[in-house]
Amino acid sequence: MPGTRFSDVRRFESIDSTNRYLLDEARDGAPAGVVAVADHQTAGRGRLGRSWEAPAGANLLLSVLLRPSLDPAERHLVTTAVALAAVDAIDAVHRADGAGATTAVFVKWPNDLVTTDGRKLAGVLAEADLGSGPPGRPSPVVVGIGLNVNWPASDADLPPELSGSAASLRQLTGAPVDREALLGAFLDALGPRVDALDSPGGRAGLAAELRAVCSTIGTTVRVDLPDGPIRGTATGVSDEGHLVVDVGGVTRTVVAGDVVHVRPAG
Repeated sequence: MPGTRFSDVRRFESIDSTNRYLLDEARDGAPAGVVAVADHQTAGRGRLGRSWEAPAGANLLLSVLLRPSLDPAERHLVTTAVALAAVDAIDAVHRADGAGATTAVFVKWPNDLVTTDGRKLAGVLAEADLGSGPPGRPSPVVVGIGLNVNWPASDADLPPELSGSAASLRQLTGAPVDREALLGAFLDALGPRVDALDSPGGRAGLAAELRAVCSTIGTTVRVDLPDGPIRGTATGVSDEGHLVVDVGGVTRTVVAGDVVHVRPAG
């Protein structure tokens, strides 16, 4: 996009996966900043191998190639940067359409965008290729996002298994949303956050931003970890971007895991 570091935007009517495409391009030496945008993905993926599909041309499906100089324990912050940029972009496009109030969009730790009532608007997936590239050059990380823009237009469009659990920006705003304007606003918002990844203060700033819009804080959660699930109350996000959970009076810091917001019975 003109005026951003993301000038190489490659567009596809249909592709198996924008993440897969950019990982292949990275292995061939593509620089940071390449963006792949698709109208339709035939093999889009979410975290833990989950699929993500939408009608062609309805939603924003894209991936960005980054080469951040981050320790492995900090690499998850690229997902944070993308999620926060998406929140900003949604707000910017909403205001540009003449709406007064901010659209209420939050981040469900670690990688989902959700509405006030917890319906999913977007998922973010980062994949790193730690073995590619010349020695001394940062390994490529590809971050993909699938954002429900104009689908579903109403709850009637959803398959039964997604009823009540997914939503679109069109549903929130009451009108179709311009995907191109949303893409431009997203890339504008992402640039400064990619810069923030390069310094300790910038990374702490990203964590503080996440803390301010994280819907997980204050909720009862079950976190499925490799050594078994834990259940407790999410009390905050650390300066490293990790989830802090109170488990029976014992503080646990969750670096990675599948988080379920547990609703009270009834």
